[in-house]
Amino acid sequence: MAKTRTTPTTPATPPSPTARPARAAKPASTPAPRRRPARAAATAPLDLALQGGGSHGAFTWGVLDRLLQDESLPIAAVSGTSAGALNAAVLACGWAAGGRAGARTALAAFWHDVGGQQACFGTAVPAMPAPADVDLSLFNLNQNPFYAWFNGFLRLFSPQQFNPLGLDPLRRIVERHVRPEMLMASPLRVFVTATQVRTGQARVFDNVRGPGCKGDLDVPALLASACLPQLFAPVMIDGEAYWDGGYSGNPALWPLIYCSEATDLLLVRINALSRPSVPDTAEEIADRVNEITFNAGLLGELRAIAFVQKLVAEGRLGSGDYKNLRLHMVADDAGLAPLGPSSKMNTNIAFLQALHALGLAAADRWLAEHRADVGVRGSLDIRKTFLAPGA
Repeated sequence: MAKTRTTPTTPATPPSPTARPARAAKPASTPAPRRRPARAAATAPLDLALQGGGSHGAFTWGVLDRLLQDESLPIAAVSGTSAGALNAAVLACGWAAGGRAGARTALAAFWHDVGGQQACFGTAVPAMPAPADVDLSLFNLNQNPFYAWFNGFLRLFSPQQFNPLGLDPLRRIVERHVRPEMLMASPLRVFVTATQVRTGQARVFDNVRGPGCKGDLDVPALLASACLPQLFAPVMIDGEAYWDGGYSGNPALWPLIYCSEATDLLLVRINALSRPSVPDTAEEIADRVNEITFNAGLLGELRAIAFVQKLVAEGRLGSGDYKNLRLHMVADDAGLAPLGPSSKMNTNIAFLQALHALGLAAADRWLAEHRADVGVRGSLDIRKTFLAPGA
């Protein structure tokens, strides 16, 4: 269990994404009358929203690795939850130490360290080679007898019972790769979400010193954001217990709306929105319930953003009165389709490298197709992707 510390508290309920005036922006659905992609794309800053998902966060590592290679793409702020929070913090520390190249090096070192600690996310599996055309379904743990035993064990005992000393391999890894002084000195604004156990509300920690921010992001906050209650005892901060941020915001978008000047926001999505079949075993039902729960907060925020975009597009709200985001997304549903929720516990280094390669390719496709849209128009249709029936 993380040690208790004292910092200012934050409001439990996030403000409405429509409440704060912001700079004028054209509706995402309305093309600009005169498009100048080269100039706009080169100067418009981009915010990143990074989902959590256990070891699937290595996909996000690949996405970040590719984005960092584009020197013309300014990154202003990052919001992350769970594995997304860890990626954000390591990215910020690496950037503070050595710019874009330093960030790429830091992310690679972090994920190789995770791969060297097979039990980091809860389950150890034997190492295996990963050829270029590896079948990712081989990394699912459903047929692993140890995984089945472990799941049964978790239904009988709490972390406080089976791990009374609070041993946490993830803490040691995070402490090796996140230096608080570098995190606070980073030019990147970082926002990390954790869920307060008592109220169920999100608390957002940040590395920003200024109006509306607290500068309270540190290692305990990162561990709180990645604290799955089945595996770890709650992380205590300011006398409050915290669990994984995915339960309240995966990731939270509102800090980027209120605490960043950027109007382009790129979501890196790694959680499945839909599954092809209805679960029919106890394990499959529990896994699907977790996926739905971890997507609920994000869907709620996207619904509110889509509502504001609609009102602006209809002329019922002035575009200068509300922050009309230009949204983008990197995802690879087809590439990640062979993976079930059990694979999120697999930290085999070959698996992490395969996920990195998928993320790198997905980001490369997004840059080829939508890089010129940054600063000009959104490339993500919220209603079609997230809100339409059967989406």
